[in-house]
Amino acid sequence: MKKTIAVLLGAAALTQVCISSANSADLVTTRPQQTDVQGGVKIGYLDCLIGPGVGYLLGSSKTVDCTFHSSFGGDRVDHYSGSIRKFGVDLGFTTRGRLIWAVFAPTSGYHHGSLAGLYQGATAEATVAAGVGTNILFGGTEGSIHLQTISVTGQLGLNVAATGTSMTLTPEG
Repeated sequence: MKKTIAVLLGAAALTQVCISSANSADLVTTRPQQTDVQGGVKIGYLDCLIGPGVGYLLGSSKTVDCTFHSSFGGDRVDHYSGSIRKFGVDLGFTTRGRLIWAVFAPTSGYHHGSLAGLYQGATAEATVAAGVGTNILFGGTEGSIHLQTISVTGQLGLNVAATGTSMTLTPEG
């Protein structure tokens, strides 16, 4: 019991620290040329709905349905499907979740399918009814378009996780 409480408190503390980093992914901005530390331009955001799932002691797998929303050109959207796989301490269940990433490129250009690929890193989550988590994932295409490294997840359920994580995205249409 003490270990569970310690893990929950640790995940909550990590999440609190990372929330300030996630504020850089503010989706409402009047500055269309916002840049990141790698010198790229924020070209939009990727909004992912995470399917329900059960965390088994050593991991889990959940589906994701994502939509890219462009900061330029009005209603430009692109759809991706994929999965999030976790390996490590993942206990409990979630009924649904949402993950939002800022998307950066060296210029304001974007092509269909540019976000497809494999992203790998780590995740920490704590959920009691409603909860939050943070993801630190790197990767994607071999191109120069990339997702903001740190993202925040909101979810419903009863879950605690500290895992190595991989996410694959495949373009639809």
